[in-house]
Amino acid sequence: MADQPQSGAISAAFPAPPPFYKYFTEQNLERVQELQSSQAGSSQEKTENVKLCQEDLADLPSDMRNELRYLVPPAPPADGKYWSFGGERSIAAPEPSLPLETEKLYTSPPMPTALLRLTRSILLNFLEFVHILATNPADYPAKWEDLRDLFRNAHHAVNEYRPYQAREALIKMLEDQIQRSKDEIHGVQEMKIKVDGVLKSIADDVEKDGLSKEDNRISEKSEEERYAAMQVEEERRVWVELEMELD
Repeated sequence: MADQPQSGAISAAFPAPPPFYKYFTEQNLERVQELQSSQAGSSQEKTENVKLCQEDLADLPSDMRNELRYLVPPAPPADGKYWSFGGERSIAAPEPSLPLETEKLYTSPPMPTALLRLTRSILLNFLEFVHILATNPADYPAKWEDLRDLFRNAHHAVNEYRPYQAREALIKMLEDQIQRSKDEIHGVQEMKIKVDGVLKSIADDVEKDGLSKEDNRISEKSEEERYAAMQVEEERRVWVELEMELD
C-alpha cells in the first residue's frame, strides 16, 4: 500500500515518515466517522463497534477513496499467514517453545528469581567468552553455544512470564482502584462529621437566640403590665377624689 521511496531521496539520520501520513487529516477522520455512523444506522449497532473494510469505500469518488483507503485497516490474510522481517509467520501466535537442541534451564512457570539467575549466568559466561577470545580464540564455539542457550532461555522465560505479569499488574490496578474508593469513602465520612458539627453549632446558636428573644418578650410584657396597672391605679384614685368632692 505504501508508495515506493524515491531513488534520489537524500539520506538522513532518521528515516522519513511513510508518504501516506499526509492522508491522516482531521477532515479524513471525520469522513471515516461519518461512514461508520451510516453503517451503524443501517445495521442497528453502535458507531464504535462498526469496523470498516475496503469494500465499504467502493461507492466513494476515486479521489476520496484513494485518501480514505489508508485510514481503513486491511483485511486479515485469508490463509492466516503473513511476511515479516523476511520470514513467513502465522496469525495464530504459537506457544513459545525452545528449539530442540536447546536445553531448558528453568522450570515453568518461570519466577523472577529464575530470570535473575539467567541474567547473572549470561554476564558470567560473557566474561568467560571474552577471556577465551583473548587467550585462545579457537575454543570459542563451545562458550558461544552456552551464551546462545542462555539467551534463548531468558527470552522464552520472559515470554512465559508475561501472562503472570499481566495478572499481577491487573491485581495491582484493582487494588489501587479499591484503595481510591476507600479513600473517597473516608473523605466523605470526614466531611459528613464536619457538616454535622457545623449544623449542630448553627442549631445551638439558633436555640440560644430564640431563648434570648423569648426572655426579652417576657420582660417587655411584664413592663407593659406594670404600666397598665399603674394607669388603672391612677384612674381609680382620680375617681375616688372626685366622689369625695361631690359628697
